Amino acid sequence: MSKPRLFVTRIIPPKGLDMVQALSADYDIEVWQDPLPPAHDVLIEKVKGLTGLLCLLTDQIDANLMDASGPQLKVISQMAVGFDNIDIPAATARRIPIGHTPGVLTDATADFAWALLMAAARRVVEGDKFTRAGQWQTWGPIDFLGPDVSGATLGIVGFGRIGQAVARRAQGFDMRVLYFDPKRQSEAEQACHAEYADLDTVLREADFLSIHTVLSKETYHYFDDAKLKLMKPSAVLINTARGPVVDPAALYRALSTGTIAYAALDVTEPEPINMDDPLLTLDNIIIAPHIASASFTARNKMATMAAANLIAGLKGERLPNCVNPQVYEA
Repeated sequence: MSKPRLFVTRIIPPKGLDMVQALSADYDIEVWQDPLPPAHDVLIEKVKGLTGLLCLLTDQIDANLMDASGPQLKVISQMAVGFDNIDIPAATARRIPIGHTPGVLTDATADFAWALLMAAARRVVEGDKFTRAGQWQTWGPIDFLGPDVSGATLGIVGFGRIGQAVARRAQGFDMRVLYFDPKRQSEAEQACHAEYADLDTVLREADFLSIHTVLSKETYHYFDDAKLKLMKPSAVLINTARGPVVDPAALYRALSTGTIAYAALDVTEPEPINMDDPLLTLDNIIIAPHIASASFTARNKMATMAAANLIAGLKGERLPNCVNPQVYEA
């Protein structure tokens, strides 16, 4: 008699993968070996007859896929904080619990937002390219000048765990911190030394703008031409949230015309960025390949949390971190 099947859509860090592989006595386990994610049509074939799925943000988990798997699918566990790639209402309607890995990325992502901020302010990437190209001939008194970070105004849009962690780090630079969030976070303001302001004020006054909003219908291309034009021409925009919250065409126009001075992105639309994207022709932008959570600690914790969610679902237990707890309601 064949064993029930599990599918893992990519090789994940060892601590989590070992937890999954330990189930091999009771389950047939397949781990996708290619560094690129399986195409959607391939993934649909892989899930047929599946009991448990461990996936990533790069996988489109829609109603068709859930139906293709069959009624025996017990759990979908995602190794990510976000879940905008998953049709949550469709999963809830089919009573499939969806797991995710919240909270674990806070420090790693906040640290990386600061890495991007500092690299942009001090033009580190430009300087590195300059050196590697053999152009460094002498010390230049006006070369690679950038804005001061100490004493500047940091604007934060989205004041959840990560936004607050970014704000706390600003205290060491004696920065003024302004934030906007649809829901005012009054309790966090004192601890983070942050001031609440409306969005237009944050945009107008920020020397550095760090984006930490979720991706939704309301925030898709939220930062468009109109919002970017409110910013200072000397401002630096940092996005470690989701690529589509910033309109890439509007960002190109803002950077190429001097509407804003600089941008530093960990996320793009699409991902990976198309190699003919005009943003790649600009010097006043840093684009990292979605690596804000790429610390050993964060990624291993993500993997173990994802494995724990998967295992709980297979046992019929409540997921430790469930996106749609409505599935447990009678």
